[in-house]
Amino acid sequence: MAKDPGWGNRNNDGPPDLDEVLRQFSRKLNGLFGRGKGGNQSPNGDTSLAVLPIMGLILLIWLATGFYIVDQGSRGVVLRFGKHIETTTPGPRWHVPYPVEGVTVVNMEQVRTIEVGYRSSEGGASRSKELRESLMLTDDENIIDLQFAVQYNLKDVEDALFNNRSTEEAVRGIAETAIREIVGKSKMDFALYEGREEIAVGAKRLMQEILDRYKTGISVVSVTMQNAQPPEQVQAAFDDAVKAGQDLERQKNEGQAYANDVIPKARGNAARLLEEAAGYKLRVENEAKGNASRFDQILTQYMHAPEVTRQRMFIDAQEQILSSVSKVVVDQKGGNSLLYLPLDKLLSASGAASAASTAASPAPTIAAPLPELDTNTQRSRDAFRSRDRESR
Repeated sequence: MAKDPGWGNRNNDGPPDLDEVLRQFSRKLNGLFGRGKGGNQSPNGDTSLAVLPIMGLILLIWLATGFYIVDQGSRGVVLRFGKHIETTTPGPRWHVPYPVEGVTVVNMEQVRTIEVGYRSSEGGASRSKELRESLMLTDDENIIDLQFAVQYNLKDVEDALFNNRSTEEAVRGIAETAIREIVGKSKMDFALYEGREEIAVGAKRLMQEILDRYKTGISVVSVTMQNAQPPEQVQAAFDDAVKAGQDLERQKNEGQAYANDVIPKARGNAARLLEEAAGYKLRVENEAKGNASRFDQILTQYMHAPEVTRQRMFIDAQEQILSSVSKVVVDQKGGNSLLYLPLDKLLSASGAASAASTAASPAPTIAAPLPELDTNTQRSRDAFRSRDRESR
């Protein structure tokens, strides 16, 4: 029965003989390395000599797997059976291959980003809210929806690898804790509007303090506020409140503008009234001084000629009284009747007569009494002029 040169006897239903397979494999390797087929070498000796080169080749390949390269800005952490042995710097390095040692290359300068309160899609086109993280309570007992992003890198590779189970979750939890503490001490309007940058700076500082306290080996690069608004359930009421606040500010501005317009005018009017009062005061004082001086002069004249001065003062008083009336009553001497002179009517009639005399055809019925009226008027005027001359 002939035997198969590869796997032994094919006609036999049992498995191939292992020794025979090794001998066949050894003969083939000997042929490859230039060994002659002749000689009286034992099969066991051929097998051992053939395995040594294979083992050497495998050993070289295994040792070659220990070479690795650490990039710039990275660190290599070498572990021997899970224990930290050393941390290598950038450049080509070698370690005892697996399973004796393992190496982990960590990028120290890479800026990583976590999102708190929301999650962005892979392309960044859509964003989903995480209300469990974003809803926060302010100092004035209002709820706001706050979303922000944190950028960080590593500053200590040993602390980052061995003191954290999950670096991203640690940063997210500390970021949420820090921002809630700061928002809890702030008013709602401050957190939504003017205090957003201040809250971001305070959150970054507090996060770094907590991370250093726990020796996480993480450095916070920046904290960026993405969105801050009231919850959707009260958004309409909040918009109304904001609109009312804006109306209040507008009315304040309008009132201030009106005050800026009215107050200068009022101050100008006050200054004008003060000036007029000062002028009136000066005028009254001067008139009083003039009246006092005039009284002194009259008194002096009265001491020299009392009767003449008294008569003159009477005439002056009558002139002043009659100058402001339009009716004069004259006591006719030698008669019991009083002559009533309506000066206003006489003056108006005189004006009408002069206008009628210039007309083309004056009425003859009213021309006769005009000389008498003119005579009376002329007499009154002459009397007044004589009195005026005497007073002078």
